[in-house]
Amino acid sequence: MTTKIQELFNIKYPIIQGGMIWASGWRLAAAVSNAGGLGLIGAASMYPEVLREHIQKCKKATDKPFGVNVPMLYPDLEEIMKIIVDEGVKIVFTSAGNPKVWTPYFKKHGITVVHVVSSLKFALKAQNAGVDAVVAEGFEAGGHNGRDETTTMVLIPLVKENIQIPLIAAGGIANGKQMLAAMVLGADGVQVGSRFVATPEASSHLLFKEAVLNANEGDTHLTLKELAPVRLLKNKFYTDVQAAYEKCATVDELKKLLGRARAKRGMFEGDMDEGELEIGQVSAMISEIKPAAAVVSELMEEFESSKAVLK
Repeated sequence: MTTKIQELFNIKYPIIQGGMIWASGWRLAAAVSNAGGLGLIGAASMYPEVLREHIQKCKKATDKPFGVNVPMLYPDLEEIMKIIVDEGVKIVFTSAGNPKVWTPYFKKHGITVVHVVSSLKFALKAQNAGVDAVVAEGFEAGGHNGRDETTTMVLIPLVKENIQIPLIAAGGIANGKQMLAAMVLGADGVQVGSRFVATPEASSHLLFKEAVLNANEGDTHLTLKELAPVRLLKNKFYTDVQAAYEKCATVDELKKLLGRARAKRGMFEGDMDEGELEIGQVSAMISEIKPAAAVVSELMEEFESSKAVLK
């Protein structure tokens, strides 16, 4: 059976690799696309010309479809959007902003647009804005997240019942059984983030990848809701954030504590104490670094074998 997501992106498997900050460069995106999924370059951690370079290298590394993920809360947005069009990118995932602002621009240039949401309310707004599909992301997911803490198990069927466009499930998906569960709930495909961090192709620092492998249940927490909710792996910086909350820190004090480039410091440069370490709850289930192609293959093998058991 071919899903709507496979048809929309012209891909072999209904698996999308999340466009994660400091992890999703051209190497990871190309590897996932070559393996039959949809690779995404994460623009959030790239200056405009760096993004252009990654797009060009990805085009040379794969002849399969790939896309770019753009959170709309970062600077240089107009330049980034222009580069995406100029470089002939065919698929864009947007998040953290109003899809009405950029969807018409991309559609005018023949680009398929997907918007990431954390609630039914925003899924409906994205559909009304004219996007081609939505990613509904439960609060289990790593990185920036929804304030309502709606789980994937609740969010997917809720969104499915109320939209007419294709639906991609995200948050807490790292193996084929979880993929099958999401699709039984109504998803047409899945977006996998944290599992692809623990691959050789991810641009994250090796120390961060090892921290993900060592994560246990309860080692991540959704915090900093006053700024932009983010799920973090617990470390010294996380402890400092919690101590600030205990002292009833103001928003300005939290901003000062966060500072600039703290995510880069942790996930890309390898500062496991002072860095911001964004990862999902499912990190507790990840125990091995393996190639992206192997991750895609294992996802599909377990998905098919689990589906056969249900028949």
